[in-house]
Amino acid sequence: MAIVTVFELPGMTQDMYEQIANKLTDGRGMLKDVSDWPVEGLLSHTCATTPDGLLIIDVWETEAAFQQFGKVIVPLHQEVGAPVPEPKVHQVYNVVTA
Repeated sequence: MAIVTVFELPGMTQDMYEQIANKLTDGRGMLKDVSDWPVEGLLSHTCATTPDGLLIIDVWETEAAFQQFGKVIVPLHQEVGAPVPEPKVHQVYNVVTA
């Protein structure tokens, strides 16, 4: 069953986000398509700025796919000094994509 994950990241900068994205793409820059993700199962990704950091909302096909991604992304956050908060995870009721 699909899940949505919500990360509130006070203190995380756009520069930190871009550093992590660059590491995820082996130096190719920003992730622009779900096929760019290092694990399968991502349905959508949104990153927004907030007054004190970033807000990231992802939709994953399964919680297992999200857990696999966590094994990749957490060390990268730690490497660039970005916060690693616990996400809010919710079961998806409906998803509409382009």
